[in-house]
Amino acid sequence: MANLCLCVPGEPYLEEPYRMTCFKNFLTVLQASRFNVVDEISLCTLLQNALKGIQSILNGSKMILMETDQLGSLLAVLKKYMFHQLPGFNIEMPSVLYPLPLPQYDGRSPSKPEQSESTSVRSSWNRKKKSRGKQKKGQHGEEKKDDMENELADSLLPALDKITMCAGDSNASVYLGPQKSQMKSIGKDPVASTSSRFKKLYSSDSEYSDAEGGLQSKIRSFQAKVRQGALSCFLSTIKSIEKKVLYGYWSAFVPDMPGIGSPQSVSLMTVVLKDYSPKTRACALQVLSAILDGSKQFLSVADDTNDHKRAFTPLSVTLASSIRELHRCLLLAVVAESSAQTLTQIIKCLANLVSNAPYHRLKAGLLTRVWNHIKPYIRNKDVNVRVSSLTLLGAIVSAQTPLHEVQVLLQQPVVSLLPHSGPAVITRLNDPDWWRKEPVQESASLHSDQPQSESCWLIRLCISLVVNPREDSYSDSDVSSSAILQYEPSPVRLEALQVLARLVKGYFNMARSYLMELGEVACKCMQETDASIQLHGAKLLEELGTGIVQQQKTDSVVPISQRVTVCEAATFWNMILSGPLPGALQNELHPTLQTSACDALSSVLPEAFTSLPDDRQILCITLLLGLNHSENPLVKAAAARALGVYILFPCLRQDVMFVADTSNAILMSLNDKSPNVRAKAAWSLGNLTDTLIVNMESVGHTFQEEFSDLLLLKMLRSATEASKDKDKVKSNAVRALGNLLHFLQPYHIVKPRFNESIESSIQALIATVLGDGTMKVKWNACYALGNVFKNTALPLGKATWSTDAYNALTTVVKSCKNFKVRIKSAMALSTPSSREQYGSIEQFGNIWNSLITALQKSEDTEDFLEFKYCSSLRAQICQALIHMLNMATLEDLPCIHKTLMEEGVTIKNYMLQYVKLGVDGEETQGEYKYRDQMLKKAIDHVRNLQETTVGFKKFNAVTFFEDLLPSSEKEIKV
Repeated sequence: MANLCLCVPGEPYLEEPYRMTCFKNFLTVLQASRFNVVDEISLCTLLQNALKGIQSILNGSKMILMETDQLGSLLAVLKKYMFHQLPGFNIEMPSVLYPLPLPQYDGRSPSKPEQSESTSVRSSWNRKKKSRGKQKKGQHGEEKKDDMENELADSLLPALDKITMCAGDSNASVYLGPQKSQMKSIGKDPVASTSSRFKKLYSSDSEYSDAEGGLQSKIRSFQAKVRQGALSCFLSTIKSIEKKVLYGYWSAFVPDMPGIGSPQSVSLMTVVLKDYSPKTRACALQVLSAILDGSKQFLSVADDTNDHKRAFTPLSVTLASSIRELHRCLLLAVVAESSAQTLTQIIKCLANLVSNAPYHRLKAGLLTRVWNHIKPYIRNKDVNVRVSSLTLLGAIVSAQTPLHEVQVLLQQPVVSLLPHSGPAVITRLNDPDWWRKEPVQESASLHSDQPQSESCWLIRLCISLVVNPREDSYSDSDVSSSAILQYEPSPVRLEALQVLARLVKGYFNMARSYLMELGEVACKCMQETDASIQLHGAKLLEELGTGIVQQQKTDSVVPISQRVTVCEAATFWNMILSGPLPGALQNELHPTLQTSACDALSSVLPEAFTSLPDDRQILCITLLLGLNHSENPLVKAAAARALGVYILFPCLRQDVMFVADTSNAILMSLNDKSPNVRAKAAWSLGNLTDTLIVNMESVGHTFQEEFSDLLLLKMLRSATEASKDKDKVKSNAVRALGNLLHFLQPYHIVKPRFNESIESSIQALIATVLGDGTMKVKWNACYALGNVFKNTALPLGKATWSTDAYNALTTVVKSCKNFKVRIKSAMALSTPSSREQYGSIEQFGNIWNSLITALQKSEDTEDFLEFKYCSSLRAQICQALIHMLNMATLEDLPCIHKTLMEEGVTIKNYMLQYVKLGVDGEETQGEYKYRDQMLKKAIDHVRNLQETTVGFKKFNAVTFFEDLLPSSEKEIKV
């Protein structure tokens, strides 16, 4: 049956009725409490096939386990059999596991209740060990292979004997890493020495014959395969269910801190710490990694920064406790593990945990323990362990950056890598290979008030791993086809480059002193023949450029004295452009490298670009314009985006020729068949039109007159067509349309060839506002219409499209689910600068009434996340109402009066909040004065209308709004 459920590539899978029948039969077998099988090996084979069959069904048919009972039954048996015949564990599971926020029930055999876990494991293990005896020399096949695997694991349990398994601080446990330690009390290799002592004790005087020992070993191997099968099936189950469903069973498989007097519940970490098979431990770690993968949102609620003093334990505290326990157990597993392959899996699992845990909401110290435990492993003899250790360090430096705890760790003296070493080690600080050499035993300790240290030892380590040749070979796994390997293995170098890129991204202030050296490292990498090294070198270069740009932003918190100066940035980029970057940009054989090089070139600081020699500037522009014609969509998209960055440079945006060349290049990419290219081109077109507006306001008509009318018309038509594309293209296309329609001058508008394009462009904006696009698209469309309304040369209020535009905005401001879109539509309605632009009296009244309705509905939403925008929405609507009041004519007053009579109380309350908003601390006092003055101006305007007009009925609009002023002043005084 299990073989029938296998998936054969290219062949149709088992039909649904048979698939479900097999699944139910497999599950029934696994749920059985008794079997008609006396032979233990036959029983294990039966269980293996049942588990393999379920796994094949899950993998082959992509079966989705939707029913709670079905999923709960499967998880219950999987948890049961992942401990199958594990010495010291006789797990009794309920028939179904249900998703609960509390720990699941898992009973243990009531036999020997006084015996602790570790004692029971050791005693059972010793009995099995004694029964094994020696293998016959002629024995071969799977039995011998499995026996060798079990021999490899012999050191795990003796090592666990010395590990403190309490739920307290992990620092209380004795460090038992497989590395050579400085602690004389333990010796050079504690795990190996303990293991050898264990073997010496039980390697002879066996109570069983060779045949009996071989049978016991074979049975133990088959039992381990059952546990491995259960874990592999669990891994397939995780891939078949949604993450939010999986997290309901979190407490059944992930450990939690035990309460006072309560035992530690069994979990995946129990398998990792107690199973004697390295393969089984590795399988459990893979399952745990799959659970942790993508769990950032789920774990984000964890919080233990405040002391818990409630009558109940909230989910945030429970999750925080679980995260701390995971750290503790995984660190115990690291120091106890003797298999290099399983050790690699443990460290990778730790890296996954670090990437998803919310350390900014947890008590400090967790990352410090991980950091101190993992540092010795970067000089491990196994290349995979070294790579995974660097991966973990990279996860630490990119965890919720920047964290003060990590910054302190990065600034630690290099000597801290070698625990319990003496002052003589300080002399190694200037040795680039200090981390590779074995530490020297020293009895003295450091007693210096100011220990010598580098600004960041991790940067120095990674640079050394990337560029320094190595002299020795770590293990046979490092040996390649060449007799002498000049550098570290490629995976180590790649991981070191990734750590550097993450560190530069998260802690650029620390990497700032290494700027030129890191630039040289990036150049050296891009000159190599290994394409992966080249790519990571370009990525490092991009992060360096981005870090420089971020420091120079106006909202940067970095003190000016600590920023990279424009002169330094110019020197840096001059060095880069004189190096391999231009060659990488022109390397058509490696389009991925061209793409990364384009991204790196787009991170140039604008002020530094201005300071570059003319030939370097021309080189950059020429290369980007040329790459925009690439046949590779990735390269073309990167070039289009880079041009969109360069068009904002102050030294380039006023150059009419560059703007024209860039426009033609972007318009060409906007018609590309690749959606990614079109999306990047639309973003660049939006930036280009932003530049047109900036030039119109700063340079004036000179730039507009020099800019080609034909090119402007072409841009208008292309943007209109792009507004009908996919949302990623549409959102920036409508932004460009708003800017272009704002940029048009009267002599453009009167030309017949522009009339049709203007009409179709505005209708495209209206359709986008009312369409079913994403909220980002709608927001940009409302913003674009506001931009259109700023152009006084357009016949707003008179043209036929005016009514459609106002109707679209009023519809959105009243009913859109997204409050940011409502805010932007209200802002657009307050843009017209004259009464004529609002159109007829009827249209003015419709807009006014719509804003009043929107004010009343400003708290109507089904999404609680939108409530934080309620205040901003009401403020924007009130501002629009006051703006319209300033524009009102005497004929408009009856409509205004009617709404004041019907909804006066509501309007007065909201308007009063708007006027006094600044007093509550949400705005500055100057903002309050501005609002107060705008209201007074509107009141004076309405009063003048009524006083200078004879024969018209007087309305109490003036009195209504005048009441707001003393009320607000009174509120302020109180």
